[in-house]
Amino acid sequence: MRGRQEGSSTKHGSSSGVVLVAMWLLVPPLLVLIVIKAGFLPQIARFRETGFIKFADKMVHKDLTLGLDGARWQQQSHDTMKREAAKGYDQPDNMLATNSPKDTSLINSDVEAPIISNLTCDFSNVHSDICRMEGDLRIHSKSATVYVVSASTFRPENSTITVQPYTRKWEKETMSRIREVTMRSMPPAPYSFTIPPRCTARHDVPAVVFSTGGCGANFFHAMSDLIVPLYITAREYSGGVQLLITDYQPQWVAKFRPILSVLSMYPVMDFDADTAVRCFPSARVGLESHSRMLGIDPAMSRNGYTMVGFRDFLRSTFSLQRPWTSPISRSSGRKPRLVLVLRRHSRAITNEADVIAAMEDLGFEVVAALPKDVGDMGRFAGVVNSCDVMVGVHGAGLTNMVFLPHNATIVQIIPWGEMTVACRYDFGDPVPDMGLRYAEYEVNAEETTLKDKYPRDHPVFTDPGSLHRQGKMWPIFLEGQNVTLDTGRFRGFLQQVYQSVTKE
Repeated sequence: MRGRQEGSSTKHGSSSGVVLVAMWLLVPPLLVLIVIKAGFLPQIARFRETGFIKFADKMVHKDLTLGLDGARWQQQSHDTMKREAAKGYDQPDNMLATNSPKDTSLINSDVEAPIISNLTCDFSNVHSDICRMEGDLRIHSKSATVYVVSASTFRPENSTITVQPYTRKWEKETMSRIREVTMRSMPPAPYSFTIPPRCTARHDVPAVVFSTGGCGANFFHAMSDLIVPLYITAREYSGGVQLLITDYQPQWVAKFRPILSVLSMYPVMDFDADTAVRCFPSARVGLESHSRMLGIDPAMSRNGYTMVGFRDFLRSTFSLQRPWTSPISRSSGRKPRLVLVLRRHSRAITNEADVIAAMEDLGFEVVAALPKDVGDMGRFAGVVNSCDVMVGVHGAGLTNMVFLPHNATIVQIIPWGEMTVACRYDFGDPVPDMGLRYAEYEVNAEETTLKDKYPRDHPVFTDPGSLHRQGKMWPIFLEGQNVTLDTGRFRGFLQQVYQSVTKE
């Protein structure tokens, strides 16, 4: 009996050993199946490699700067991660609320590090708001939305940001015409509960989004509000940038195409008409502006841009021949060349023939430029560049001074009505930074056609400032007057200009 029992016991022990060995042999395949099925261990490994578990702990336990709502969101996200890890991520797509197809094209493998994005915005400038972003960016123009995927800068309170990409944000009427662009940022996985739309077009260059829906039809505003800020923003890419224009104005684009084609080697895109979802490595929404008209502040420019450099850029763009002008010898027989910018309808010179004759008597070679001449920017840029002096009554036509050679002189005729400060702000103050010289001639009460409309005891003559405060500066002093220059008085003023651009 004992021997049989012992033998039986030995046989049972042997069978148990076989079972245990078989079970141990089955464990690795089972683990592999679990890993393949759930994707659990690679997820944990990836989180550990990239530091997201540590990041999550910090978000829950250490980041107290977001307030109660942010902490509550973080705690919920952390708890969600634990629950999903515990059940093996069997149905990861069920976590995501989306009406769009999932884009797996930019999801990294278990070995690669995730693409982490960032978004920063500056709302401090009085002229413009600008947002910069890089990483996984998807621009859906139809909805005017930029999706910033896996943003390390994500916070619940800044998950949605809107910007109107135009540089006159203090003017409510102007900005009411500007389409808003929305930036939607999402936290890194596994915290994101939204999948952005799938990319349908890819670009390997940055994007710049801006609007032409403001005051771009006026040449002064086109240069001051758009072209100079666009130069500051996009020039650093040396052509390797895609321009996306909202509130697209075909005439504006056609007029400034020579400049746009140098700033970007790619055709500009009509942001509003585009139906694609475009992926970019980085983007800017809004243009950088330096809080001055027709100006660049080198201290504010990351690349040290200047207005002299901007004018050199224009000279290269339009193949202008004269970089500099210098005083002309009066004995050489050459005459300094002067371009007179003429206006119609308002602030016109009513006795322009007499004024031109006085200029020629002084020794200038005069080129009279009518509005139709000024309208052809490319051709007129060459005319201006050939001149030593530009003269004109305050108005957008004087903006063509950007094409003058360095050291040339701009003469602004200031209309009646205490307009000196406003006129200097637009066309006097920017001149020194351009490498030009400035002179101004103020029209007196005898030289304005307002004397034919108002008695001399009217505030137009006795207190123009009071009319400014009533919002009447534009209709009365800008749109409501022409000038009849006193040729003797004006000749005496222009004699000094002639002396400064010539020598013995």
